[in-house]
Amino acid sequence: MSTATSLRDDAASPDLETQIAEAALFTRRHTIASIYRATSGHPGGALSCADILACLYGAEMNAWPATINDPGRDRFVLSKGHACPTLYAIGAWHGFCDKTDALTLRRLGSRFQGHPHVRDLPWVETSTGSLGQGFSVAVGMALGLKMQKLKPRVYTLLGDGEMQEGEVWEAAMCAAHHKLDNLCAIIDYNKMQSDALNEDICGIAPLADKWRAFGWTVFEIDGHNIPEILSTLHLAASTRERPSVLVAHTLKGKGVPYMEGSPAWHGSVKLSREQAETALAALGAEQDEIKELLDV
Repeated sequence: MSTATSLRDDAASPDLETQIAEAALFTRRHTIASIYRATSGHPGGALSCADILACLYGAEMNAWPATINDPGRDRFVLSKGHACPTLYAIGAWHGFCDKTDALTLRRLGSRFQGHPHVRDLPWVETSTGSLGQGFSVAVGMALGLKMQKLKPRVYTLLGDGEMQEGEVWEAAMCAAHHKLDNLCAIIDYNKMQSDALNEDICGIAPLADKWRAFGWTVFEIDGHNIPEILSTLHLAASTRERPSVLVAHTLKGKGVPYMEGSPAWHGSVKLSREQAETALAALGAEQDEIKELLDV
């Protein structure tokens, strides 16, 4: 018997939106601290998706620490696995893992590696990293739930550079063919990837039109507007006979001025102490919190 519960049918209240904003802020601070401690990581795309994950775990999904093994839980797959510091941080906020342990990103022997590993962290649902692969697994999960006539929904977050992978479009075609209305994909559309702008590497525009052509119900949103994210997720959950995709327009490095809108902060970066302190201060952290987060 399912013990999972959902807030999906409740109207978002100002208090709930405030709680989600607080979770997103914590997530950004925790992300910066974990990447600083690891001396390596992908801050740009992790910061751009913090509001999305905060909305999913704070209001939309019925996934909680007590429901990890509950077949009635919703599933979330981080297809852009390199953004895992944000997933670890939001997991820590909601009690899936310890907040201090989640700061051991990429350490030898740590469960919190540079991509999610399901054997170490069962609540991440599946191991991801090779771009496109996580999305394909999410499609398989949604199809399996459909075949079993189970009600949970599957959510997956993809990067926009990930759209250049052929596997993504094969999976998108498959999901539409099987009418997986229990599947919701979200694109972290920050317009940048590892080396430069998407359009300079391999253009993906017009992105929304491409998903429509593949038979998906498409919503375009501001990926940092919490009320808009919540209301659109609610609309997606009411879609029938088609999978849904939210094309979420975001800002790479959101919240840290010197990172915002710069592909240089995509990944494989080492933050100096000064850079980390400046980033945390920009995110509103006080000096005692900055010291606590950064001192190893």
